[in-house]
Formats: sequence, structure tokens, C-alpha cells
Amino acid sequence: MYNLFALLSGFIIAIVVTFNGQLTAVYGNYNATFILHLIAVIFSFLILKLSKKKLLPSEKLPLWFYLGGAVGLFNAFFQNFAFGKISLTSILALALFGQMVASLFIDRFGSFGMERHPFKKSSTLGFIFSLLGVFVMLDLSSGFNAVVVLAIVLAFASGITTVISRSINGRLAKHTGSMSGSFINHLVGLPLALLVALLMPGNDISLVLQQPSPQWWIYLGGIAGVFLVFVLNVTVMKLSSLRLSLLSFVGQVFLSVLLDLLLESTFSRITLYGGLIVAAGVGLNMLIEYLQESRQKERK
Repeated sequence: MYNLFALLSGFIIAIVVTFNGQLTAVYGNYNATFILHLIAVIFSFLILKLSKKKLLPSEKLPLWFYLGGAVGLFNAFFQNFAFGKISLTSILALALFGQMVASLFIDRFGSFGMERHPFKKSSTLGFIFSLLGVFVMLDLSSGFNAVVVLAIVLAFASGITTVISRSINGRLAKHTGSMSGSFINHLVGLPLALLVALLMPGNDISLVLQQPSPQWWIYLGGIAGVFLVFVLNVTVMKLSSLRLSLLSFVGQVFLSVLLDLLLESTFSRITLYGGLIVAAGVGLNMLIEYLQESRQKERK
């Protein structure tokens, strides 16, 4: 079940990215990030009130438990910087590579209170497939200069912040519940998103106050974001960080391709090929684990 939830998180990411792209076209990157957080806070607040669940934990928790929303903002900012400097497929590939590296570290050492999942030798072949999928998607034909190198580093770092953010949110959700954790995540990110929108050079914050777009669906990204954090909060403590990263990526790639075909009648073949190779790696690892578990049961 949790493997399906991990795939579902990828589907939701693709939906959030689609709506966020449409919202950004109207308001700009930083204003759109603020609007998404504002909508997410209002929506999750209403859900919690209607279901009569608590908004905040009743017990005193370490301060870092609340920082998932703040760390998560860096994911958007890093990718915003990389956008236009390297290809979208490269950003996607580098972000996945960053997630894989961070996930291996967290699984090995149990960082942020996560359960330890030592890397198994039997997973090596599947892991190699996943790495191959990453490199298939890389497109660095534009050459190298200081700006491109920085874009590469930040795209990679965005994957790391993604894993750290969801791990912190998972720890918080154990004490608050998954939906309350989603509310707190966006509540913490909201003032920071506003501060960035106010201070970022060239950003026109007054666009936030303009008449809402008649294309009402572009505002649904904030609602989708609430469910994304909710699903991740449910899943992150049940699967290894690496498995969650890879399954989420597979779901994101395939729904993104479908949405591109429906909305634009085109898609990135390189992204699809990379996604297929990563999916093959994940499927191979799951098959090997299933066979090993079956043999252990037979011996018993």
C-alpha cells in the first residue's frame, strides 16, 4: 500500500508543477510561491477545523521539527534559479540524483529519526539502473560557465532539500497527525515566501493584489500541495527514503508526460526514457526483495 502512496505522491507533484507553472505565468515565480502557501494554509486550516482535529501539537517539540516548510522553500528557489540556465530534463535528473544521495545517507544513518535501511547488495543492479536513468536525462550540451555550474549545483541541492524537508515533516507528523503536519509545513513557509517576494529584486509584489484570474483552476496547486505533504507524511516513515524518492519520481515522470500530451500534445522523450529506466530499476529491486522474502518464508 505504501508503495502505491509513494507513486501517488509523484502524481501529485506533477499536478502541483502543472498548476504552479500556470500560476507563475500570471504572477511570477515568487508571488506564485506565496499564493500557493496562502491557499494551502487556508485550505488545511478549514479541513482540520471541520474534522475537529488539532492544529498544533500539545506537547513541546524541538524547534527543528517545525522547519520542514522552511527547508522545502529552498527546493523551489534552487530550481527557479536553474530554470532557463540548464534544460528542464537536466533539472529533473539532477534533483533526483540529489534525492538519491540524501536518501542513501538518511537510510544508512537514520538521520532525523528515520528508521535505518542499510543498502543491500541485492539492490545494486536496480540502483545502477536508476543512476543510468539519471544520466540519460542529463543534457549539458550548452557548455559550462560559472552560471551553468551554479545552476547544476543548485538543481542537485534541490533534491537534497526535498528529502530533508519531507523527513522533518514526517517526524512532526508522528506527533501532530499527517494533515496537521501539512498545515504547519505551509504555515511556516508562508511568511518566508512573503519575505522573499517582497525582497527579491525585480519582483512586483503588487501583482498579488490584482484581480484574480478567471482561470480559477490555476489556484488549485495550493490544495494539491496540502495533499502532497499529507501523503508524504503518511508514507515517509514506512518506506526507505531511497524507495520513496524513486517511486515518487516515477509517478511524477509518467503523469507529467500524460499531462504534457493532454495539454500541449507534446512531451520530452528523453524524460520518458529516463523515467522508464528508473522504473525498471525500482521494479527490479522490488522483485528481488519479493523473491528473497518468499525464500525466507519457505525455509521457515
